[in-house]
Amino acid sequence: MFRSRLATLSAVLLLALLFSGIAVAAEKDVPDYSMKPRSEVPVEYTWRVEDIYPTYEDWQKDKDALAELVPQIDAKAEGWTESARKMADLYELTDAIWQKAERLFSYASFQSDVDMSNSRFQVMKGELQSMFVQIGVKLAFINEDLLKLKDETLAAYFREEPRLKPYRFSIEQTIRLREHVLPEDQQQIVSRTGLFAGAPGKAANMLNDVDMPAPEVKLADGSTVTLNNATYYRLRASKDPVDRTLVMKTYWENRKKYENTFAALFDGEMKRHLFSAQTSRYKDCLEARLDADGIDTLVYYQLIKSVNDNIGVFHRYLKLKGRLQGLDTMRYEDIYGSAVKAIDKTFTWDETRTLITQALKPLGPEYGAVLREAFGQRWIDIYPNKGKQSGAYSGGVYGVHPFVKMNFNGSYNEVSTIGHELGHAVHSYLATKNQSYSDAGYPLFLAEIASTFNETLLLKHMLKSEKDDLFKLYLLDSYLDQIRGTIFRQTLFAEFELAMHRRVEEGKALTPDWLNEKYLELTRRYYGHDKGVLRVDDYIQNEWSGVPHFFRNYYVFQYSTGMISSMALADKALAGKDGVERYLNLLRAGGSDYPLTLLKKAGVDMMTPEPSQAAFKTIDDLITEMERIVARLEAQKKI
Repeated sequence: MFRSRLATLSAVLLLALLFSGIAVAAEKDVPDYSMKPRSEVPVEYTWRVEDIYPTYEDWQKDKDALAELVPQIDAKAEGWTESARKMADLYELTDAIWQKAERLFSYASFQSDVDMSNSRFQVMKGELQSMFVQIGVKLAFINEDLLKLKDETLAAYFREEPRLKPYRFSIEQTIRLREHVLPEDQQQIVSRTGLFAGAPGKAANMLNDVDMPAPEVKLADGSTVTLNNATYYRLRASKDPVDRTLVMKTYWENRKKYENTFAALFDGEMKRHLFSAQTSRYKDCLEARLDADGIDTLVYYQLIKSVNDNIGVFHRYLKLKGRLQGLDTMRYEDIYGSAVKAIDKTFTWDETRTLITQALKPLGPEYGAVLREAFGQRWIDIYPNKGKQSGAYSGGVYGVHPFVKMNFNGSYNEVSTIGHELGHAVHSYLATKNQSYSDAGYPLFLAEIASTFNETLLLKHMLKSEKDDLFKLYLLDSYLDQIRGTIFRQTLFAEFELAMHRRVEEGKALTPDWLNEKYLELTRRYYGHDKGVLRVDDYIQNEWSGVPHFFRNYYVFQYSTGMISSMALADKALAGKDGVERYLNLLRAGGSDYPLTLLKKAGVDMMTPEPSQAAFKTIDDLITEMERIVARLEAQKKI
């Protein structure tokens, strides 16, 4: 299918998958700019956003240039399929438009994210939104016209016009999805729904982050804390199990007061997905979502089955974690507490750069050269500042270079996070270097592979080089907790999301009672409530209301498949040069072929259970290693 750049723009910021930890930063080693305005952060710690546009005036000038390009679509559209030359002319124009639009959006978005109090950047993003919808409406004719061409005519065009080569895969996608492509007048109507398509998700975010009153809790030390999102995420990992329970229970019971509103928003969003699937003549929402990327629904169903078949491995880790925490009864909230009682290990930025470079050395000189450029040429915005968005991400800009946003505090979590985000960055860099603009953007199914691949290599490097058993135990617990959050928890979400879609496909509504009952049932099954592994109390039943990814239409399963794939690819890469080269070819390929095809070329066939089986064996081996370390530490009376 002719791939709308709107999808690429919405996915240009790839959020990090952060896992819980307990290492804390020491102020003497890591500078703290968290309460300083952006203007007071030394420039060497900031990303060089002027690589996109040197000044705001340059951005404005390019926005004006974009506005002048859009009307040219009408002239190029007339008789555009009459010759190979005219077809290439139109495709090159659309590429120029979307590349400029992406560049404009990235500049405004990156600036906004590091200085959220500056309203100028919000205005800049708002100015672009209506332009993107206008472009989508103007290009609605392309698919219908393309499908009128005979196969032999297209084949002749490809032979005749070399400029069409970068668009061949895109065109072949459209032909493959012929029965799902709408006539131009209908496609224009569907394109206009983009003006309000994100309304349920935006409303949920406003309720989550702005409008919902935050409750207060009195902690064991006597302090009273307001449970906003930031304090909730921090305090649910408290060392005190009583505080953990109090924080979790108070937070979710407070949200329960708004479950009717959240249910209405989820109901509306799932029905929007159904509208889109039915409009495009798909049998269900899952097929509609996966078919555009050529992903068989078997991959989704097989993921759920594989995780459920191997849930015992997960339960084994949970039991070990509970034992290390000294708990008679482990509860759901205790998964956020560390299994290691006291680790205070800090990494400076220079130490972090050295660790990442050494850990990723097996990937060869080309990969290493990109890392040196990322660290040395200010691709990375390093430290938090006042008004800077929390979290981390990587965003690629075609024709410039990737950018990485961090909030580095010196903890091992942040070391792992920069490895994660640089995985995204190098993926984008190599895809851009080796592919045309049309084929450089890789699908979300592949996006989380390069990032989690780097985390796996970092763990293996740390376990080899680290001498302290207590820190090794922390490393293993951190990584296995990431696996809990990425493979097991996201698959739970995937199964819940499938159930939500099936309910609306049956013509039923998503009510709070149904959502609560279904979510609690799945959570108890995954975490072994009925098997005595971990106790899941009733109050967790509305945790579904706090998962914004459910508004992104079958998005979450890709975290699970991505990590399963990356674990298999890391093993192959460490086994020899052939594995490294096949992995790098996957990164270089961008979106030039279907993701399952690219993965298979790299040595991982997600249409079989083999990658999942290998991942669960690796997990089992890591738990065994964790048990060995525990035995040594217990013998030494260090835990």
